[in-house]
Amino acid sequence: MEKDYVEVKSFGKVFPKKGANARTPYAHQKDAMENLDVINKNNKYSTMIVLPTGGGKTYTASMWLLKNALNYKKKILWIAHRQMLLDQAAESFQKFAYSEVIPHIPFFQYRVVSGASCHDRTIDIKPTDNLLIVSKDSIGRNLGSLDSWLTGEKEIFLIVDEAHHSTAKTYRKVIEYVKKRVPNVKLIGLTATPFRTADNEQGLLSKIYEDGLENGKIVHGDIGITYQIGLKELISRHILSKPIFESYYTDEMYGEALGLDGWESIQRLDVLPEDVAGQMANSAARNKLIVNTYQSKQKEYGQTIVFALNVVHAIHLSALFNKAGIRSEFIVSDVKDSVTGVSISREDNARKLEEYRLGNVRVLVNVNILTEGVDLPQTKTVFLARPTVSTILMTQMIGRALRGEAAGGTASAYIVSFVDNWNEHIAWVNPDSLFSGNNDFTDNPVEHAKHELRMIAISKIEEFASVLDDTVDTVALEKVPFVQRIPVGMYAFTYLEENGVDFSYQVMVYDSTRKAYADMMDALPKLFEEFCCMDEYPAEELLDEMAAQARSTFFLGEMIPPYEEKDIIRILKYYAQYETPPQFYSFDDIDKSRLDVSAIAKYIWDKDMGQRQKTEYVNSLWEGSDDNLLKLFFGRKLYFWRQLDIELTKLSNPHIYDEEENVQCGIRKLEDLSLIEIGKVNPELEKNLRNAAFEQSKDTDGKYTCACCGKRGTDRIFFQVDHITPMNKGGKTVSENLQILCRQCNGMKGDKID
Repeated sequence: MEKDYVEVKSFGKVFPKKGANARTPYAHQKDAMENLDVINKNNKYSTMIVLPTGGGKTYTASMWLLKNALNYKKKILWIAHRQMLLDQAAESFQKFAYSEVIPHIPFFQYRVVSGASCHDRTIDIKPTDNLLIVSKDSIGRNLGSLDSWLTGEKEIFLIVDEAHHSTAKTYRKVIEYVKKRVPNVKLIGLTATPFRTADNEQGLLSKIYEDGLENGKIVHGDIGITYQIGLKELISRHILSKPIFESYYTDEMYGEALGLDGWESIQRLDVLPEDVAGQMANSAARNKLIVNTYQSKQKEYGQTIVFALNVVHAIHLSALFNKAGIRSEFIVSDVKDSVTGVSISREDNARKLEEYRLGNVRVLVNVNILTEGVDLPQTKTVFLARPTVSTILMTQMIGRALRGEAAGGTASAYIVSFVDNWNEHIAWVNPDSLFSGNNDFTDNPVEHAKHELRMIAISKIEEFASVLDDTVDTVALEKVPFVQRIPVGMYAFTYLEENGVDFSYQVMVYDSTRKAYADMMDALPKLFEEFCCMDEYPAEELLDEMAAQARSTFFLGEMIPPYEEKDIIRILKYYAQYETPPQFYSFDDIDKSRLDVSAIAKYIWDKDMGQRQKTEYVNSLWEGSDDNLLKLFFGRKLYFWRQLDIELTKLSNPHIYDEEENVQCGIRKLEDLSLIEIGKVNPELEKNLRNAAFEQSKDTDGKYTCACCGKRGTDRIFFQVDHITPMNKGGKTVSENLQILCRQCNGMKGDKID
C-alpha cells in the first residue's frame, strides 16, 4: 500500500540520544559556555559571543542552549539570513541532543521557516514549537505569525546568527517586536567579525547588545560581549591553521559576451552561465596553470582540495594532475550529469574520500561537494579554481584547510586563488578580505601592508589588462603619474541581497575621488530622506536615480582614476540596510614609493642603462625579497614591464601624447550640450557651471532656493540644476540660463534632469 504522506525535514520532534557525546569541546568553547552561564543569571540580557571563522559558533551555542533552554522548556527563536545557516543550526541541535544535556524532557519540537521550498512557511508556526529557526526576511515580513507562539511566554532565548548584520533594519524590527511582547528576552548574537563595521555602526551594535562580562562580572555599556577570542589566539593554540594567501593570474578574459541575464545570474545567484563556465573549464592554458602551480610546490602544498567550476572541469583537471604524475581523484554528485553522462555513486565518492584520508590521493577535485560536512583534517591547501561572489561559500571553501594541528590538521594552510580578467567588473570575493576584520591577525605593519596590497592588486587587474589591450583607450590614465593610480584607501563592507546571498565589496578610493566619497558619505542620510527611500531593498530604478543625484552633487570635475557608478549603487544598498556609511580603511601602511614605477623609470633613465642592464635591474627588483611589494601589487611581471615601458617612453619622448590631428571634425558649441554631455568632454566646465548655478540661487541667508516653489535649504543634495529656457526650445547651457529647482519641481517638468 502506497503512503499518503511524505517525510520532511523542515519540522519534527527530536528525542534525546542515549549515551554521551563523543565530541569534546575545545577550551575556548568551554570558556564561552561558562561565561554564558554567568550572564544567564540575569532575567534578561543582550550580548554577543565572538568566535572567528572555524571557531565553532553554532556548536557552542546549540550545546549551551540544549542544556540551558530546551532542557527547561524555554522557547528559542534562532534567526539567520540564509538557508544554509538555518539548516546548519537545525542539524547541530539534532546531532548533539544527548540525554546528558536534555535529561528533563522527553523530546523537543523544532521548525525551520524560510522562503525555500524545502522549509516551512510562517503560517505553519505552532504554539507547541520549542525551537524556531527562521530566515530574517520571512519572519520580518510576517511578524504577526509570532503572536500565538509568544503568547503567555515570560522568557525567550533570541539568537541572531552572523550578528554583525543585526544593525540591518529587519533584524532590529524583529528584535523590538519580540521585546515588546515578552518581558524577559535573552538576546545572544553570534559573530566572527563584530568590528568589521564603521564606527557609527558599532554605535548601533552597542544599542542592540548592551550586556557583557569583564573579569567575570556583568557590565552594561559599550558593545556587550560575553566571550571573545581572536583568530590569532586560535592559531597560536593550533586549533586553526595560519592562512597563507597566494594569487595566480590566468590572463584569460571572460564575460565579453556576458549579457544582462548572465550578469544577474552571477551577482544574485552566484551561478556562472553555462557557456562561460564551459569556456573556462575547457581552457587548456588555465588548466595547465592550475596543475603547474601545484607541481612547482608539491611539498609545500601537500594534500590539496581543488574547487572546480563544473563536472567537465573536475574531470579535465583530475586527468591533467594524473598525467603529471600527481595522484588525483574527482568526486561529483550521484545525480547523472546531463552534459558528460557521468554518474558517480555515493559509494564511489566514499571510496575516493577514504583514499584521500589515507594519503594515497594527493589532489581531490570536486564541484562544491566538499564545502561543508566532510571531515578532511589533513588538507593543507585549497585551490580556488572557480570564482564566487558569496562570502559564505568562500568561507566554506577555505575552511576545508583551516583545521589546526590541535584539531588534527596542519600548522599553516595555503589558500591559492586563480584570478581571471572580466570586462564586467564583477565583485568576486577575495579570500584575503574575509580576514580583514580580524585586526589581530597580522603580525606586524609589514604583514598588514602586504595584506592590504593583495586586496588592492585584485582590484587593479582590470586596469593593468586594459593598458595591454590596444582596443581600449587608456591615454588619459597613462598620462597620470603612476603613484596617483595607487589607492589611498578603500570602503570595505558586506550587505545582503534579497535572496539572502551576502556580498563583500571593496571600493577603492584614490586621491582623485577621496573628497567626493567623503562628502557623499556625510550626505547619505539627507539623500535617503530626500528620495523617501525607506526600503531595506530599494528598487533598481530608485537606486539609479539616487546615484545620478550623487554624481551631479559630488563627483564633478576631472577624476583620474575615475569613480565607478556601480560602486555608488553598492554603497547605497549597504546604507539602505544598515543606515550608516561603510567604514573607510586607509592604506597608510603601504610604502607607495616602492611602487612608484615613474621613479623606477627615472632611475633607469638617469643611469642610461642598456637593455641587458635594465633587464637585470628589473629582475632584481622583482625577485628582490620575500616582502616584494612589486610582485604583490602587479601579480604578473608583464603588467609591471608594460607600466615601466610607458614611463620610460614619457621620459624619452615628453610629447608622446601630443598626437597629430589628421581629421577635421564638425563643431558644436559646448553651450549646445547638456550639463552631463559637457561633463564628458570638459568635467571642470560642468563643475563650474553647476557651482555657479547654486551660488546664484542663494538668498540673503545663504540658503539655496528653488526657483519654482521657493523651497530653501543649505544642502545641495536636495536640489538639481535645470535650464530656464529648455534646450528643445533653443535654451543654452550657460550660467544665465541655469536655475536651481528642488527635485520634486524638476520631476514635474517635461525635460529630464541635467
